[in-house]
Amino acid sequence: MRNYKILWADDEIDLLKPHIIFLKNKGYDVTPVNSGSDALDAIGSDVFDIIFLDENMPGLTGLETLSRIKENYATIPVVMITKSEEEHIMEEAIGAKIADYLIKPLNPNQILLSVKKILDNKRLVSEQTNMSYQQEFRGISMDINENLDFQEWIDIYRKMVYWELRIDETEEKDMAEILNMQKDEANAKFCDFIYESYESWLNNADIEKPLLSHRLMKEQVFPLMGNEEPVFVFIIDNLRYDQWNLMEPIISEFYSIESEVPYYSILPTTTAYARNAIFSGMMPDEMAKKHADLWVGEEEDEGKNNNEKEFLERNLSRNNIKASISYHKILQKNQGKQLVSNVNNLMSNDLNVIVYNFVDVLSHARTDMKMIRELAPDESAYRSLTMSWFQHSTLLELLRILSERKVKVVITTDHGTIRVKKPLKIVGDRNTNTNLRYKVGKNLKVNTDDVFNCKNPEDLHLPRPNVSSSYVFAQKNDFLAYPNNYNYYVNYYKDTFQHGGISLEEMIVPLIHLRPKN
Repeated sequence: MRNYKILWADDEIDLLKPHIIFLKNKGYDVTPVNSGSDALDAIGSDVFDIIFLDENMPGLTGLETLSRIKENYATIPVVMITKSEEEHIMEEAIGAKIADYLIKPLNPNQILLSVKKILDNKRLVSEQTNMSYQQEFRGISMDINENLDFQEWIDIYRKMVYWELRIDETEEKDMAEILNMQKDEANAKFCDFIYESYESWLNNADIEKPLLSHRLMKEQVFPLMGNEEPVFVFIIDNLRYDQWNLMEPIISEFYSIESEVPYYSILPTTTAYARNAIFSGMMPDEMAKKHADLWVGEEEDEGKNNNEKEFLERNLSRNNIKASISYHKILQKNQGKQLVSNVNNLMSNDLNVIVYNFVDVLSHARTDMKMIRELAPDESAYRSLTMSWFQHSTLLELLRILSERKVKVVITTDHGTIRVKKPLKIVGDRNTNTNLRYKVGKNLKVNTDDVFNCKNPEDLHLPRPNVSSSYVFAQKNDFLAYPNNYNYYVNYYKDTFQHGGISLEEMIVPLIHLRPKN
C-alpha cells in the first residue's frame, strides 16, 4: 500500500496530535493546518488523497471551506468533523457530497475506519471478493456435477451471476477468468440437463416442471387481475439476469419486490417462439395450428411478432377472462414519451402490457455497428450500456410515476442472450433460417454431437414447415456457421450477443412482482 497523504484542518489541531501520530504509525502522511484558509493554501501547493475538515472554525467555517474545495478540487474526498449533532449541518454537508461525517470526541479506530473505507475500499473489496469466491468455487463446482433439478439450476445460475457482478466491481478482476471457465463448465452440464429433461417437461403431465413461457400469463399475470388495481406487465426483450440485478437497486428505491419467480424460456429462445408463447399461452406448434391467421412461419418474410395483442386477447378469451387491456410496443423514445403522457388513461384498464425492445436492439446493434462493438467489448461493458439506457429511459420514468399509484407491476422478459465464441459448421438448403443459435430446415447436417438435434419437431411442440424439416440448437457459447465464406462469417459474428439456443443465460430469465412502496 502506498503512503496516502491526509490534510487535516482544525483550529484546535494541537489537541488532535495523538490521532495524527496514530495515523502516521499506520503509514499515512498527515499535514495539519489550523484554518480553512490554510487548508485551501495547502491544497493549492500539494496533492492530498483525503481531507479532514472541522466544521466549527473561526474565519472560513468548515462548510464554507468545503464549498471552496468542491468548486476547485471536486474529486478529493472530504470528511466533515464536528461537535454539533444539528440535523441541518449534517444535511448541508451531505448535500455538498462529503465522503463521511464524524462527530467529536473522536475515536482513533473510528478515524482509521473512515480512511480505509474511503481510500482502501476498492483494494479491500477486491481482496475480500476474490478470497470469498475462491472459498465458494469448490462448492459450486461440486454442485454443478450433481444431478440437479430445474430449481437447483436456477440457484446455481443466480449464484454465478452474483459472483460475476461482485468480481466485476473489483480492480484487478483476478478471478474473472476462473469464473468464466466455471460458467462454461456449468453451461455444458446445463445443456445435458436440458437435453434429458426438456421433452419430458412438455409431454409428461405427471412430473414436476418449471414455469415455461406459455404458462406465464395464466399462472403469473391473470390471477392478479380483477382486484380493482390495474396490472402493468413490462416485457423487456432480451433481458438477462445480470442486467436485471443491476436495475434492481434503482427500482427498489420506490418498489418492494413481492416475489422473484425465475422461469425457463421455451426453445427456440427467440421472440418469434418464446414471446409469442407468452402472449398466446400456447406452444409454437399449437399456435401454428389453431391461430394460422396470426402465426408467421420461418419461411415467411414478414415480422414474426406483429400479432402479440391478438394472441393475448385470444388467450384471455380462452381463459374466460373479460377485461379491458392495452398493448404497447416501445421501439423509440417518442413512443415511450407518449405512453408516459397517457398514463392516466392506462389506469382505467385491467391489464396493460408494455414491450420494451431496446435491449434486443442493443444486442443486434452491437453485432452490426463497429462503434457499438467498441463501446461494449465485453460482458461488463454490455451491462453498462444497458444500465445507461435504463437510467435515462421512459421505462424508468413510467415506473416512477406508477410507484405513486395503486397498481400491480410485473417485470419480465422473453429470453436472454449469450456472447458466442465457438463456431460449428452446418449445412442446410437455401431456405434454412438465418439465426446463429438454431436452425430449422431440410437436410441439416452438422459434423458434431455438440448440438441438440431435434429430428421430430413434434416432440418439442415445434411446427414443421416441411415434411423433412428438423431443428438444430447450438449449446453453451457455440454458434452455427455455413461453410461458404466461413472465415469471414466467423470473424464477423464471434464475440457477438446472440439468442435462440440453449444456455443458462438464454433460458433462465427473471420474472419479478413489484408493489409500490407508496
